[in-house]
Amino acid sequence: MTEIDKLVQGLGHPGLPLEFAVLLGCLAVAFGVCWLTGRKQPPDSVWYGRAIIDGLLFPLLALVLTYSAKLVLGLSQPVALLKVAVPVLVSLAGIRFLARVFTVVFPQSRVARLVERLFSWLAWIAAVLWIVGLLPAVMAEMDAIQFAFGKSKISLLSVVQGVLSSGVVLVMALWISAAIEKRVLNRTLDDLSLRKVAANVIRSALLLVGLLFALSAVGVDLTALSVLGGAIGVGLGFGLQKLAANYVSGFVILFERSIRIGDTVKVDGFEGVVTDIKTRYTLIRGGNGREAVIPNEKMITERVENLSLADTRVQLTSDVTVGYESDPDQVQQILCGAALACEAVLKEPQPVAHLAKLGADGLEFSLHYWIDHLANPQPTVRSMVNLGLLRGLRAADIDIPYPQRVVHLKQDPQGPTSSATATKG
Repeated sequence: MTEIDKLVQGLGHPGLPLEFAVLLGCLAVAFGVCWLTGRKQPPDSVWYGRAIIDGLLFPLLALVLTYSAKLVLGLSQPVALLKVAVPVLVSLAGIRFLARVFTVVFPQSRVARLVERLFSWLAWIAAVLWIVGLLPAVMAEMDAIQFAFGKSKISLLSVVQGVLSSGVVLVMALWISAAIEKRVLNRTLDDLSLRKVAANVIRSALLLVGLLFALSAVGVDLTALSVLGGAIGVGLGFGLQKLAANYVSGFVILFERSIRIGDTVKVDGFEGVVTDIKTRYTLIRGGNGREAVIPNEKMITERVENLSLADTRVQLTSDVTVGYESDPDQVQQILCGAALACEAVLKEPQPVAHLAKLGADGLEFSLHYWIDHLANPQPTVRSMVNLGLLRGLRAADIDIPYPQRVVHLKQDPQGPTSSATATKG
């Protein structure tokens, strides 16, 4: 009799209604515990998820209760239904664990969603093989498939077990690092940049330790990794030096806090707000909505203007030319009044207008005024001030002359008399 025949025969025994009632009772108890303890939990909780049963606690608690009921009820009658429920709950717990951790750590990653779907398919296939009794045979076949690496051989089963164990350890490391960042760093560190570097260091350290534990559990000799470390060092020294420099520069920026998330900076002619500092690059969002990806090495080795580091005030200048017949004192008064009339212009230091140059076309004035660049965009304020001074000059009948040029046409003395023509343009 095959395992499938045994399963079908077991599902037809007279005690199936009692077994079904016990299973429903286990699920109800698991749901009740999750509902009572998870009503005030955040939606990104790994244990409870968004809908209480969407997290890890519900399938894990249901698995424990169902397995315990299977052991107790199996002493008096067949428990085919509970035997089917156990692998289903094991697969569901694994899928929920991976999905919730990836949602917390990588909320916008498409690769994480792809890995989650792939693991879900593999988990349900394994559950089906477990239920129909084919899992031991499949594992034996996988163990028989071996690959030769030099003088050593490794089976396909060992590779799969190693990948699964490594994945579990790494996912747990990501979960622990996310929990530390959320519950400890967010409460103890107010600076966003310092919190970012602490989270990156903790995550990298936990992933490294988890990877070493996973390799050791699979049976990999960790002393052999010294050769790999030397090769990586040589590679960094030659081909990956730029990449390594960017990573090191990223940690330097976060530790020194010379540039912080939220600062307004100007790099290579591009001005914007720092939205994120990665270990390899820095994201800067300009006022026009465009984002620039700046390598961290560039932020360290080249000139970077941090407009938020010492003072948020910046000085703007508006230039205007008036006719020579204009009163300079009146023009200065109109220019300063136009700046003060704009709410975005700071009253201290006060705006000041200078006669910058006696130009070829008229008197050239420069109006200097200060604004808070974090609260007000520079182009908008400059436009408002220019419109105000234009209205003020027109209201006072002060001429804003066009550029004038005089062209002399000189001809041969024996020809017609030379003439001079004045043109405006």
